[in-house]
Amino acid sequence: MSLSSLFAPAQLGALTLANHVVMAPLTRSRAPHNVPNEMMAEYYRQRATAGLIITEGTSPSPNGLGYSRMPGLFNQEQATNWQRVTETVHRHGGHIFVQLMHAGRVAHPLNLPAGAEIVAPSAIAAAGEMWTDQQQMQPNGAPRALRAEELAAVRDEFVRGAELAIEAGFDGVELHGANGYLLEQFLSPRSNQRADGYGGSVANRVRFVVEVARAVADAIGPERTGLRVSPWGPFNDMAHYPEIEETYALLAGELQKIGLVYLHLVDHESMGAPAVPASTVAAIRQKFTNSLILSGGYTTVARAEEALASGRADLVAFGRPFIANPDLVERLQNGLPLAQPEPATFYAPGPKGLAEGYIDYPTADGQPAGTFSPVYGA
Repeated sequence: MSLSSLFAPAQLGALTLANHVVMAPLTRSRAPHNVPNEMMAEYYRQRATAGLIITEGTSPSPNGLGYSRMPGLFNQEQATNWQRVTETVHRHGGHIFVQLMHAGRVAHPLNLPAGAEIVAPSAIAAAGEMWTDQQQMQPNGAPRALRAEELAAVRDEFVRGAELAIEAGFDGVELHGANGYLLEQFLSPRSNQRADGYGGSVANRVRFVVEVARAVADAIGPERTGLRVSPWGPFNDMAHYPEIEETYALLAGELQKIGLVYLHLVDHESMGAPAVPASTVAAIRQKFTNSLILSGGYTTVARAEEALASGRADLVAFGRPFIANPDLVERLQNGLPLAQPEPATFYAPGPKGLAEGYIDYPTADGQPAGTFSPVYGA
């Protein structure tokens, strides 16, 4: 590949992307009452020069809303409001997938709506704490183990979320099978200690993820369906286990049979986790021959180009640099310095409200990225 390959058009299934740059899903917690809003449309509009935007984790179920102010996609109001986002991105030349994320055991009751409950493969709480708007930091809640007869309904929640996503104008759906959330909770023996056909062996632990991916692909098309994974990532109390490489190689092979348009592989080394071994990447790459997105600590053109040129990646996802650089693609392409984000406003509004640290980062020339006036409360 030439040195300009990062900025050349890319093919993703039937989609022709403007470049090989993906905006990684980034939790921003800007959806009061779990409903997307006009400010979110502005946020994604500012970043529509990415070849592909993958939204923040969006729950397909009330039970999956583990975090405060997390958007959902399980009712008509949410779908209608997400449509404002997709129309805005498309109007500005971008493509956008929604990430469907069920938090599973990574949740607190205060963050769930009335009638929802914390569910997981097994009744094992995740170590650690999470933010609640009512009582600030609190230990993760205790989950209830899903009964075998409930799993089809959980699978169908993902399917319904995917159908609503297409109705709302999304180009596709990314299933969140990474970072210790529900789908990965089935993959790991640390969080999955079931004694039925969905626990125990590697094949059994992979089964539910494959069933969800197949059902979503059947509903909206495999060319509109991707999956994110984070082998070796310890986030949200995901300890290492001996069969990690075997698990993800088996999963990758099953996803290839389904025909998923992409697999999104996250390496958390830049955040202090062990690097994903080259053998794991190679095992996944051997089994999954459709598009592979690599994510994790990408901040420079040179590193992204190397991943593309080596054949390890078909697309490269940039995460945190997109927070403070709405014009990230233009900055990278023109060798301009990157602004640094303010971590205090990653997941919470600043003193001036929800817009602060969200849609108020300027472009490289110091100009406002947009003229949006927030109408939603802080």
